[in-house]
Amino acid sequence: MKNLEFNFDFLGKRKLAFFVSVVLLVASIALLATRGLNFGIDFTGGTVIEVGYPQAVELDRVRGALDEAGFDDAAVQHFGTAREVMVRLPPIEGVDNAALSNQVLRALQDDTEGVQLRRVEFVGPQIGEELTEQGGLAMLYALFGILIYVAFRFEYRFAAGSVAALIHDVVITLGVFSLTQMQFDLTVLAAILAVIGYSLNDTIVVFDRIRENFLKLRKGTPEEVMNISVNQTLSRTLVTSGTTLMVVLSLYFLGGEVMVPFAFALLIGVLIGTYSSIFIASGLALALGVTKADLMPPEKDEDEEDLEREKP
Repeated sequence: MKNLEFNFDFLGKRKLAFFVSVVLLVASIALLATRGLNFGIDFTGGTVIEVGYPQAVELDRVRGALDEAGFDDAAVQHFGTAREVMVRLPPIEGVDNAALSNQVLRALQDDTEGVQLRRVEFVGPQIGEELTEQGGLAMLYALFGILIYVAFRFEYRFAAGSVAALIHDVVITLGVFSLTQMQFDLTVLAAILAVIGYSLNDTIVVFDRIRENFLKLRKGTPEEVMNISVNQTLSRTLVTSGTTLMVVLSLYFLGGEVMVPFAFALLIGVLIGTYSSIFIASGLALALGVTKADLMPPEKDEDEEDLEREKP
């Protein structure tokens, strides 16, 4: 089956794409500065209590029972099935973890008979702060390693473009989480790191084709060569993104409420990552002045050529 042939002027629209990206970045940074992220107990600390009901239960009923018992700040969601409920509570000073879980269980059993305690997990505030710091460092280390890798494999202008595109993807994804106030926990952080790898892979495929075409195509400006390269890899990009989105949407709609933040982060990240691979990474490399000469292999001197001729 032959690849579809496209002829879109992606690089010609790079200024418009840059403008849209700048608007999204500024909005995301403003949201993060004013609203922040709705951190889960993985980062803030607190208690997770999982209980099982004898039959399917509405979350509004569970919330009502907890509100009557004084736990009005509890976060409630299903996990697995409609009979399994997860209760998340922020840290409460002066209250023992075991006593707190017993109080929650008693409140739920008073409302519905047969409620069983399945699991209790406690995360201290200090551990939450360490996870926040380590999570941020993990993203920085990943971006720094990518910068070094792409600079050695391609050229520093491509490295700058790829890392800028990845930062673009991460900041906008975080901005969407700030806007929606969807819970940000370790699974979401894992999704963002996965998005970095996904977007980088897409960008590397495009850069490989650009390098090949710079060496093969004798005529054409850098913009024309890059446009040809992006169009040649577009069918691959669309197929990869489409199949990934099918899986992510399945997780979002069928994976239960526990999977919703994770799947939502992947959904936003894949969409933004596909956009940045097409418009931002290559556009920034072009804006930085990359040319065919930058990717040409270095010329060998006469001594090296003589040595190669003498080899059997």
